Amino acid sequence: MINNNKIIVLLLCLTVALTACGFSPYQKDKTARAILTPTTSTHEVLISLPEPKGKIVVSVYNFRDQTGQYKPQSGASSFSTAVTQGATSMLLKALKDSKWFIPVEREGLQDLLTERKIIRAAIKNTDTGGNTEMSPLMYSSLLLEGGIVGYDTNIVTGGFGAKYFGVGASGQYRLDQVTIYLRAVDIRTGRILNSVSTTKTIMSKEVRAGLFRFVSFKRLLEIETGYTKNEPAQLCVVEAIEKAVTSLVIEGVLDNTWAFKKSTDIQSEVIQNYLQEKSKQQIDLEVAVESVEEDF
Repeated sequence: MINNNKIIVLLLCLTVALTACGFSPYQKDKTARAILTPTTSTHEVLISLPEPKGKIVVSVYNFRDQTGQYKPQSGASSFSTAVTQGATSMLLKALKDSKWFIPVEREGLQDLLTERKIIRAAIKNTDTGGNTEMSPLMYSSLLLEGGIVGYDTNIVTGGFGAKYFGVGASGQYRLDQVTIYLRAVDIRTGRILNSVSTTKTIMSKEVRAGLFRFVSFKRLLEIETGYTKNEPAQLCVVEAIEKAVTSLVIEGVLDNTWAFKKSTDIQSEVIQNYLQEKSKQQIDLEVAVESVEEDF
């Protein structure tokens, strides 16, 4: 009987150990306060870009979800979109944080014009001199277009499970992918100056463990535990947008569309890391093409 108890304790410890990493039970009696949105690794790269020779005034009318996809839901129709509909606000913040651009309000332009009319009417009624002039709206030299063009689910799925002596554990994971396109258009000519594309994978995983064993005659011990973790799709979209803005700035410098404040900044770590990443992607693409050609 003592040996059986030792075995049960050992099995329990093993079950707990299998899910100890990352398992945190939700406690209903505790609430979390609002915090600032966590920054991403791409945001650190974005704000570390070298200073521009001059800031660029840009306008963004609509940077929207062009996928038209809804969240998958088994057994019922879902009208919730798969990705955020606030990508325009995310892009404007990324442009502002980069310190390369001066974004002007265009998404809520009608509201802005209405408010200016109200101000003019108020000045006209209160100013005896009749001075109702207001400063003109700032115009931009670049128009940024694009949007979320792809949201692919189940890019990679997999899992693993094992059971022995009534003790088992299993894990499953899934990768989704969101794709962003961003282009800069010269307002004077309509020419597309640069166009970049970025992708970001969205990770979801589930880990489960359980114990199923008879401890004595007619006495069954069963324990189950586990957790799931889903990478927030909103933060993934933010990360892809920030990467797109960074790429747009660097590609514009390489094409002499705009320039750094110091010519030596082309040798900065941020630029060199980007060039290495781009070169690696080109090599990987060539290898993939050669592999496909060999298969045929």
